[in-house]
Amino acid sequence: MPCAAPEPAAKGLRRLDDDLWVAESPLRFLGLEIGARMSVVRLSDGRLFLHSPVPPTPELFDAVRALGPVGYLVAPNRWHHLSIGAWARACPDASVFLAPGLETKRPDLRCDGLLGGAPEPGWADAIDQALLSGLPLLNEVVFLHRSSATLIACDIAFHVGPRAKPLTRWAFWLGGAYDRLGPTHLERFFVRDRALFRTALRRVFDWPFDRVIVAHGEVCEAGGRDALRDSYRWVL
Repeated sequence: MPCAAPEPAAKGLRRLDDDLWVAESPLRFLGLEIGARMSVVRLSDGRLFLHSPVPPTPELFDAVRALGPVGYLVAPNRWHHLSIGAWARACPDASVFLAPGLETKRPDLRCDGLLGGAPEPGWADAIDQALLSGLPLLNEVVFLHRSSATLIACDIAFHVGPRAKPLTRWAFWLGGAYDRLGPTHLERFFVRDRALFRTALRRVFDWPFDRVIVAHGEVCEAGGRDALRDSYRWVL
């Protein structure tokens, strides 16, 4: 492993730092069990920022609401949107923000705003963000939780290790992303504008983060910035 990882999560929420939690849920994709992860940030006004929500089971919903009112529901790329609608129905007062392109891919979803390269005023004091231009398959927006030095991401990197199912480990080994923090080899084929993508990544690596939360695999608790930067040498 290039960076330290915590023990597997129990059901419900797991606290990583002050005002920062994650929740895991099963997810199968192309026959592989890759899991999914939601991040929860409590903002200075007490409202919650939910990044890439997973299904709101009664247990998880109660655990989240015990932290405070849900203020923002964020679908951070064109693929992480499956549970946004369920959370929006359960939390009608929350604002829904979608990655660029989701407003046409999922016209059924309520959209209170599109994510861009600058944070919204409601979370700007606690969270920075960057749009990873040049990779239109994802149009991913990544976030920096400043107080905990944590990068919150979805599919720009994976962190699949020995705890994963055997078939999942084998598939990520073939893709060059097993037992390390980083993207698979396939990502190189989906970058459409290397210059834009490189500029966006350089902005991200200017951030002072150490922990990296990804949607699939394990949380990288330490050493994440160096490990992730090393995995992107091919474009940087």
